[in-house]
Amino acid sequence: MTINFEYEATEQLNFDYEELLKKVVEECLDYEECPFETEVSILFTNDLDIQQINQEFRGIDAATDVLSFPSIEYETPGDFSMLEDSVVDCFHPESGELLLGDIVISVDRAKLQAKEYDHSLEREIAFLTAHSMFHLMGYDHMEEEERICMEAKQKDVLDKLHILR
Repeated sequence: MTINFEYEATEQLNFDYEELLKKVVEECLDYEECPFETEVSILFTNDLDIQQINQEFRGIDAATDVLSFPSIEYETPGDFSMLEDSVVDCFHPESGELLLGDIVISVDRAKLQAKEYDHSLEREIAFLTAHSMFHLMGYDHMEEEERICMEAKQKDVLDKLHILR
């Protein structure tokens, strides 16, 4: 598994975010029984930059906590079997890893939400990463049933890692 980290936020995190997110990403992949080695990119930024990204890619002129940019369009969320016979090249040509996509996290927004929800910043960053990982594996929360499913998966992963509120 490869995780490419970029840190462009002005405020520094006071914990080992790379180690934390490696555990979260691995647990999400194990939870969905992903049969492939994977590559994910995670960018930490600020509210202003995530607002610009949100405007450019989603047409929404507002800051948000996390953005997910999946590389794969799944027929069924979390079903990797369709990739085995896929003519779409979604694997890194050199490493052979499955290119899942990109995650963008606003450190500014994560700090605000950690205070708002009265839990640690580590827990908030871990939650945002788990949330985004399920998006990268085809899940969404546009419908109530989808939201409930996705929330249960996020909770299971964080509970298993003992990252609690």
